[in-house]
Amino acid sequence: MYLSVNYGCNKLGMIVKKGGKMIKRMLFASALLALLCSCASSPEAVTGKKHRIKTNDAKQVLLQMTTEEKVAQLFFITPEQIAPSSKTKVSADFVRTLERYPVGGIILFGYHIQNPSQLRAFTSSMQKASAIPLAICVDEEGGLVARLARSKAFFLPVFKNMHTVGDTGEDANARGAGQIIGSYLAAFGFTFDFAPVADVNTNPDNVVIGSRAFGREPALVSRMDRAFLSGLHSTGIKGCLKHFPGHGDTKGDTHADYVAVTKSWQELMNCELIPFVQNFDVADSVMVAHVTCTAVDDEYPASLSKKLITDKLRTELGYDGLVLTDALNMGAIEKNYGSAKAAVLAFAAGNDILLMPKDFESAYRGVLEAVTSGKISMQRLDESVTRILKMKGFL
Repeated sequence: MYLSVNYGCNKLGMIVKKGGKMIKRMLFASALLALLCSCASSPEAVTGKKHRIKTNDAKQVLLQMTTEEKVAQLFFITPEQIAPSSKTKVSADFVRTLERYPVGGIILFGYHIQNPSQLRAFTSSMQKASAIPLAICVDEEGGLVARLARSKAFFLPVFKNMHTVGDTGEDANARGAGQIIGSYLAAFGFTFDFAPVADVNTNPDNVVIGSRAFGREPALVSRMDRAFLSGLHSTGIKGCLKHFPGHGDTKGDTHADYVAVTKSWQELMNCELIPFVQNFDVADSVMVAHVTCTAVDDEYPASLSKKLITDKLRTELGYDGLVLTDALNMGAIEKNYGSAKAAVLAFAAGNDILLMPKDFESAYRGVLEAVTSGKISMQRLDESVTRILKMKGFL
């Protein structure tokens, strides 16, 4: 029933550059997909209490929230971290637990996704179960990291990789990729894409970024990121520049353990930081990597470093938008800090969103205790929750 549009990234330059029939077919397919999703029957959602948020004013929402609810908003986790029975559908346990821990967002991976009708019903049911609208997130970069497009159950455009898009040198190609990806994400109920990659792929031995990056030149990567975000935004999807302060000139993988960036801050300013700084004005968020930037802070990885996030990213570079950690269950964090300590350090460092701690309840209790004890101020908590609410569309 779904229209197959498996055009590779090697054709995208011709498609977008000429503005011809092929790009129109791809965008038509995305529109058709959205229509089919909206018309398809889906199981009745399991719902909890009625939505009690009746205003779009972020300040008014804050006044209605308890401290516990505010702390929960900081966490973006997988559905099974709320209820093990909810990997692919919303269960009664999910609804009950979400009422207790009204988290800010849910992130889905390939194993959560079975087919188009299941996915649309899943995201819709999660939203109906939440008193405050959820950010429903995914890593859909295009290329190697594409949870939906690489599923055999979906007939979606599959890009070879983003490096190939960058090799065309055409901003329109990156914009087209963002628009195509955003179109099908919106059709399936997603609101937030953890893309584009803003890393500059300067190390040929890099095992984690590689062709996920748009290229090896910071100016090119900066242009491509801006264009990709423009494409996402045209479909109503929020994006994310990652992985600050740059994961492109590394050999190790923070999924496994400690990884160091040994460049000086000035060297980073001359290369890795350019795609971030030049796109702050259009960025919905910045994701902070678990790399340890030894020239700035040789004690903590960037994601837990107040020197990197508050002193450098926010104060020196002037970014006042939404900041989130990379997944806190990754080896570089969990092996060395544990869930509760890492969550408290990450929030104290200046992050707004705490992504996927291995033990969510332990991390939640750790941050809540830090707030109630005064170690973290209520003003600081309100700043982050306000940023999260505004990302969701509150004013």
